Amino acid sequence: MQSHPLIHILTQNAERIRTLAEAVTEDQARWKPTTGDWSILETITHLHDEEMEDFRVRLDITLHQPDQEYPPIDPAGWVTERRYNERHLQESLQGFLDERRASLIWLQSLENPDWEKVFTASWGKIRAGDLFASWAAHDLIHLRQLVELHYAYTRHAAAPYEMGYAGDW
Repeated sequence: MQSHPLIHILTQNAERIRTLAEAVTEDQARWKPTTGDWSILETITHLHDEEMEDFRVRLDITLHQPDQEYPPIDPAGWVTERRYNERHLQESLQGFLDERRASLIWLQSLENPDWEKVFTASWGKIRAGDLFASWAAHDLIHLRQLVELHYAYTRHAAAPYEMGYAGDW
């Protein structure tokens, strides 16, 4: 696997995430379609913590210290435990962008990484390349989530008017 295309995707995804979050008001950032959904702020803060505590750390362990254990993570639990929706959007966004920049610098510094190197976790085996590809895919999952939140907020703001003329969602 070539690193460059995925590094490029991670770079572009950071810009896409920034664009979808930077001009949002604090009220919209905290708004949720339902109580069980995440807000834009929670999504951005999740991305920040995942960048800092999950993908880069676990990929580094897989590539360089496969006998070490992965540090425990609880992404779903952190949303409430760390009070994501009480934070400030611009700080969380900047934190994510700063961590992504550090990740990109780190990824570009890797010399001939062995993407076939396997880490055995309690839940199964994963190759370094699988983890790297999942990192890029994780961004896309949350980009879709951010777009859906923007759509839901527009529908909320436009009520009682309908948006069907725009086309099928």
